[in-house]
Order: sequence, then C-alpha cells, then structure tokens
Amino acid sequence: MQSTQMYAPASPFSRPIPAGAKALSGMYRQVGLETSVTGASSHHLVSLLFDGFLDALTEARGAMQAKELGQKSQALTRAIRIIDEGLKASLNVDAGGELAMNLRDLYTYISLRLTQANLRNDITALDECAQLIQPVKEAWAAIQPAHAEVVRGGMEVKA
Repeated sequence: MQSTQMYAPASPFSRPIPAGAKALSGMYRQVGLETSVTGASSHHLVSLLFDGFLDALTEARGAMQAKELGQKSQALTRAIRIIDEGLKASLNVDAGGELAMNLRDLYTYISLRLTQANLRNDITALDECAQLIQPVKEAWAAIQPAHAEVVRGGMEVKA
C-alpha cells in the first residue's frame, strides 16, 4: 500500500486578500499560490495545506496578542477549514487503515482545540495544535511518492 493513497487530492485554502495598502501584496501572494497549486501533485497539495494551517495559526496568534477579534476569528476559521475540509475530508480510511483513522481522530481533536482557542483567546491551545501537526507535516514531507499525480484544471494527470 502506498502512503500517498491515504489522502485524496486536496486543494489548499488561501487567506483572503487583505484590504487597503496590503491589497497588491495579497494579490501577488494569491497568484503565487494559484500558480503553485495549478501544477502540483496531490502530495504537494497536502503539503500546502499543512503550510497554510501553520500560517493561519501564526496569524491567529498575532491577532490574539493585538486583540484583533475579527482577524483572530477569520484566521482560526481558515485553520479549522483547512483541517476539516482539506486534511480530514481528504483522508481515505479504506486505503489508509488504522493510520488514516488515527489522523482523522487527531484532526477532530485539533478542530476542537482551535474552537476552544477562539472562544477563550487561548494562545496555549494554538501552540498545542502547532506541536501536534508538526510531526505529521514532517512525516508527510519525508514521503517520496512513487508517481506524481498532477492536478490541472480539475483533471488528474499521472506523471
């Protein structure tokens, strides 16, 4: 069984384009993300989800410290969506077996902790979630897929 079959093709969730002076910078970042997604393998897309998740946690931490409640909620909502709609939803429990089920349970726990962090402004919960996801991210990065499935315009191309 290949390890990469545990995840179905996923798409990363990008942050919203910021308003005001940062709009142009945000547009360049969005174009860069879309360019990296267009020719990415499903393995690379999952890596992008991990990166996006950690970016959202960093943004939420900064917003909590600055007492920017709207920005905090937006960042945590993005992090939860990455976990639930990206990483967790793309698990293939039939092919991944016990490992996929354990990841599903981990992702469920992380979503719960992020919800609690949002309600309580709990930076410690954010740190816990980052520490929980980091080994999974590193293990995923260490996997070398036997073949790459490139996602282009909604079509998968095996290379």
